[in-house]
Amino acid sequence: MPAMVGDRGAHVTPLSVARSLRLLGEHVSTWRKLNRLTAAQVAERAGISRDTLRAIEQGRGTASMENLLRVLRTVGIMDAVVKAADPYETDVGRLRMDEILPKRVRR
Repeated sequence: MPAMVGDRGAHVTPLSVARSLRLLGEHVSTWRKLNRLTAAQVAERAGISRDTLRAIEQGRGTASMENLLRVLRTVGIMDAVVKAADPYETDVGRLRMDEILPKRVRR
């Protein structure tokens, strides 16, 4: 498991997180290629360095969430990724909304 160093000292990245970072990076790289964009083009359009894009595509987990979203926007999948994380898009989220959230918070 990859070790990451943060503000609170060293910690170990869980295997499932490392695997997801790698897969997401591969998906970003594939989307970039399907859009016929070079790494330089994506980095420039996203306003990030090529090294940051490389880190995202290699699943290193060192890029900020903003930089990841900038890249996802550039390759055209940001809205779909954000929507996939919406709890109200799931049966469980919609069912629990009535149980847990006060009415003023519900959509």
